Amino acid sequence: MEPEFWHKRWSTNQIGFHLPEVNPYLQRFWPQLGVEQGSRVLVPLCGKTLDLLWLAQQGYSVLGVELSEKAAADFFLEHQLEPSVSEEGAFKVFRAADIEIRCGDFFALSPEDVSDCTALYDRAALIALPGPMRERYAAHLQKILPQCVGLLITLDYSQDEMPGPPFSVGDDEVQRLLGEVWRLEVLQEQDVLGESWKFLQAGVKRLDERVYRVSSR
Repeated sequence: MEPEFWHKRWSTNQIGFHLPEVNPYLQRFWPQLGVEQGSRVLVPLCGKTLDLLWLAQQGYSVLGVELSEKAAADFFLEHQLEPSVSEEGAFKVFRAADIEIRCGDFFALSPEDVSDCTALYDRAALIALPGPMRERYAAHLQKILPQCVGLLITLDYSQDEMPGPPFSVGDDEVQRLLGEVWRLEVLQEQDVLGESWKFLQAGVKRLDERVYRVSSR
């Protein structure tokens, strides 16, 4: 999957993956993680999610990573925030208050870039990537952020019934990709097919959503 795919989605406003509200799993489960206020949270492939703002309002410093500059610019514009903008290595960086969005290739992110991050929130990164890129993503994420606690949200359905993104990532794959370095605990699992018209229209017969607590071993 080439970067141009996502740039086109943002430029044509084909962003059905963007939720118009804060993710309810984040609101429900994040307080249970025990992440100390003031900690820095890494949010890969963040888009312009309202979850960034929610995390900042809870007293956290937020580092989002996003390919699309339009997504980052729209986030700050829609929330009436005036960001400073700078070029730092491979990234164009937008900063305002306790929120920073680095625009560029996630795989260019170095351990130094996230050295002050102790928490992770992945709602839409792992499931946005096809199989070979998920392998790269998981390996790179654990390389740059070996010590952390956080939440991971996935979707699990028959990939034969509908092409991604979002892609199906079953529990077996999550365990294989992340289980050697991190502890994984399923906090919630439910079939959300009835709430997902896109999947219903495609003829998908089952759509399981899982929320994981991830933590360093």
